[in-house]
Amino acid sequence: MTIHTTTRFRLAAIAAACALALPGVAAAQSASREQLEQRVAELERQVQELVGELRAQRAAPPPAAAPAAPAVAAVPAGKQPIQAVSLTPNAPAGTTLRYSGFIKADFMATKAHDGQLADGAVGRALYLPSQTPVGGSASDVDYDAHAKFSRFGIGVDTVTESGDKGGAFVEMDFFGNTLGTQVATNTYGVTLRHAYAYWNNWLAGQTWSNFMDVGALPDAVDFIGPTDGVIFVRQAQVRYTNGAFSVALENPEVTYIQNGGGAVTQSDRGAMPDLTLRYGWKGDWGTFGIGGLLRNLKVERAGTATVAGIDGTEMAGALTVGGKFNMGKNDDIRYQVTAGNGFSRYIGLGITADTAIDASGDLDALGGVAGYVGWRHVWSPKVRSNLIYARSQYDNPIALTGGGVTESVQSLRANVFYSPFPKVDVGAELMVGERELENGTDGRLTRLQFTTKYSF
Repeated sequence: MTIHTTTRFRLAAIAAACALALPGVAAAQSASREQLEQRVAELERQVQELVGELRAQRAAPPPAAAPAAPAVAAVPAGKQPIQAVSLTPNAPAGTTLRYSGFIKADFMATKAHDGQLADGAVGRALYLPSQTPVGGSASDVDYDAHAKFSRFGIGVDTVTESGDKGGAFVEMDFFGNTLGTQVATNTYGVTLRHAYAYWNNWLAGQTWSNFMDVGALPDAVDFIGPTDGVIFVRQAQVRYTNGAFSVALENPEVTYIQNGGGAVTQSDRGAMPDLTLRYGWKGDWGTFGIGGLLRNLKVERAGTATVAGIDGTEMAGALTVGGKFNMGKNDDIRYQVTAGNGFSRYIGLGITADTAIDASGDLDALGGVAGYVGWRHVWSPKVRSNLIYARSQYDNPIALTGGGVTESVQSLRANVFYSPFPKVDVGAELMVGERELENGTDGRLTRLQFTTKYSF
């Protein structure tokens, strides 16, 4: 029971008065009886007032309870809870932070049937069609293991009081230059994958090309999968998106083959960026998209005593269609077909060149067609598998490129994934790839690959 300070003070005063009155009662012989009765009556009145106040306090409702603290999920013994609210350092109100990535380890056994992959070749870490050896003797089986495709990314997203949306994202992996040998440290440099900012419909920075359909990529153990026929490019761009439509101006790097043949060379000239456009549809049936690419190829190089100069430009372009078709609860088909000329840089990490150079130093854009199809089947909530075929073929003018240029590449792969619990994948994949040159020389590569992946 709670008693107010005023009430306590009055009780103390009455008690004091009673104490003072007692001597007066003891000396009643010298006081009149009437005065004593008046004092007793006054004390009784004050006591009755206090009793009434105490009864009123008991009948009053209890004070409101303090708000309960937010419920916190149970945390295993010895562990600290994950941050309950978004971290927003140096960010405006309404900003959330997201952190994501995965740890991926790959284990590969590779046999080149018509040559040998060089030590340290990129094709030892992932399937690279342009590096499939041709025209040689079969190699022994090579074993490789690494975790360089592990990645992490940090993003921020802001929604203002007026409804505007903005944010940024940066992501890294470790597929960079080797900083330590496999003898001891296996150290690799951190590599920039994505780095962009956006505001409402606009995006600026490095990310997937607008010409690429990321949602149509099949599930593969290999880093890319249908590499022979897939559009796969990340580069700097400025993009505008409105609903299902998007248009972008992208980095215009050009690859070319010297007159008469030779290795593919890069050129970073020209004032016009690559123009890409895309429109997509989606529903319960799946997704479908169509994309366009328009390029102004430019190669400029000063001549020497032994090599002619080059100063040429040519317009080139390509169209692509693709998507995902749901065939039921447990099956889907993913596919893509691309055709045009001067688009090789966008396919399979650069299988051949965008253009060839004639004797006068002019450009002759190389035509081609590329594509893939993949069937995905879910056997159970924890087991799924994929069957994927990919191919690209190019129309090379042999008089300009020579017979040693890649004419076609293709691969067939089958895999199975087991997910013992969410965010964890254990996979195995068997792949056979083939490469053929314009002169008829060819080569085949067989790879058995295992992977473990934990996403966060």
